[in-house]
Amino acid sequence: MAALGVALAWTAHRLLPAVPMLTAAIVLGVAAAHLPRLRAVVRGAARPGLTFAGKRLMRAGVVLLGLSIGLGDVAGLGWETVAMVLCTVAATFGGTVWLGRRMKLPGDLPLLIATGYAICGASAIGAMSDVSDSEEEDVATAVAVVTLCGTLAIVVLPLLRQPLGLDATQFGRWVGAGVHDVGQVVATAQTAGPTALREAVLVKLIRVAMLAPLVAAVGLSLRHRRAGAAAAGAPTAPSGARGGRRAPIVPLFVAGFLAMTALRSTGLLPRTALTAAHQVQELLLAAALVGLGSAVHLPSLVRGGGRVAALGLCSWVVIAGVSYGGVLLTA
Repeated sequence: MAALGVALAWTAHRLLPAVPMLTAAIVLGVAAAHLPRLRAVVRGAARPGLTFAGKRLMRAGVVLLGLSIGLGDVAGLGWETVAMVLCTVAATFGGTVWLGRRMKLPGDLPLLIATGYAICGASAIGAMSDVSDSEEEDVATAVAVVTLCGTLAIVVLPLLRQPLGLDATQFGRWVGAGVHDVGQVVATAQTAGPTALREAVLVKLIRVAMLAPLVAAVGLSLRHRRAGAAAAGAPTAPSGARGGRRAPIVPLFVAGFLAMTALRSTGLLPRTALTAAHQVQELLLAAALVGLGSAVHLPSLVRGGGRVAALGLCSWVVIAGVSYGGVLLTA
């Protein structure tokens, strides 16, 4: 079923290039979970395979995502742009987690939504959920919210370019710093031409590079927190944890992500190999998003969706505003 969803998402993207394949994949997953003749299969016989796709294939896709990052390309942007992106990531992540806790969102939703907005959408949520050991429903809800806002950005941001007076370079860097998923960045930036697209992708890759240190930092924080709780005699397993398993500081797939980044930076891989790896990465992430989308239960999302939607909107305003100010100061 995940493979069928990928095939349909690829077809939709080919017919409508403005629709990223990954966005189509999660929409198809959500649809499959609610269509009368499919939902019984999705919740029954297909559930183990879709869960496997949402977790294991997501990790494999994140590993290959490391091949998209060349440290030389990132360094070429200059320290000012790198600092701008780091500030945007920090403000978005910290602000979203804080606001989500203040809004009393349940489980790991604040953490997952913050990660998706700050780094790279669904793939970052999948990476963080492995460390936080989050409930599948929380992961699916976070992916749905982040994907929805990222999809809206494809329409909204190009309309704001002229009123804000942004040239191609400034617009590209704003898109790269403020839009969530890589495919959504490409779809948004290409409306302003090749210069904007190049700048957007390079800035976006800086955000992707932040995935490993952010996941490692959260893993270390969770380990210390659980150790403190154990010393105080409190339960050590968070919501969704499997048997109180200790969160790894650097999961294996994050180490693989870093290894792929180092390999790309050596310049040893030919262009054909990088292109093939990118295509495989897209397919793996699409299959993962079909699996995650199939775990979304819209009635539950609607019942508790007011606060989730409000958090998503506020986080979107934060990342767009901070990145816009940063671009004006640095570009």
